[in-house]
Order: sequence, then C-alpha cells, then structure tokens
Amino acid sequence: MPKYLIEVRYTVEGVQGLLAEGGTKRKEAATKAIKSVGGKVESFYFAFGGADAYVVVDAPDNVSVASAALAINSSGKVTTSTTVLLTPAEIDEAAKKTVTYRAPGQ
Repeated sequence: MPKYLIEVRYTVEGVQGLLAEGGTKRKEAATKAIKSVGGKVESFYFAFGGADAYVVVDAPDNVSVASAALAINSSGKVTTSTTVLLTPAEIDEAAKKTVTYRAPGQ
C-alpha cells in the first residue's frame, strides 16, 4: 500500500479538545478515520514546530486519503497537509523513465 505523511495543525478549538481528551484519544480517532477508508496508521507523533502532529499512514490510494482529509478538515478543528511518500525502489523505477523536458529560458 502507498504511504503518506499527514501533517496536522490544530485550531484553537482543536487544541481545547486535545486538552480535554488527551493525546491517546486523538491517536485513536485518527486510527479509526484511516481504518474506515481501508488504511492503517503506522506512526503518530505530536511535535513542536510547524505542525502539531505527524502521522504516517498506509492507504489503498490517493482517493482514500483525500476522503479522510476532507472529513477531518471539515471539522474546522484541524487542518492537514498530506505528502505522498515514495520508497527507494519507486525512485529507482522513476529514474529509469525517459522524460522530455525543456527548462525555462532554454
């Protein structure tokens, strides 16, 4: 299954919910959401810095992850940013493909 990195940012209301429920309950909610679209949470970490949490998930496809992101973001208490993760073998395969490209100004 493809892997995705989901960066989570809580709104003020989301932080208030996090304080009330705790981190474990948030992980459980995220796991349930990802499972409902056929995926699995590989890791879930809270963090300091740009994002409040980082979640790595395995999911069947982009559409499944997009549907989870739409549901999560529609709450208004969280915003997410999703990055598709590629394996070294996938990069090897990509490097073997021929691409026709002209750089700007050339």
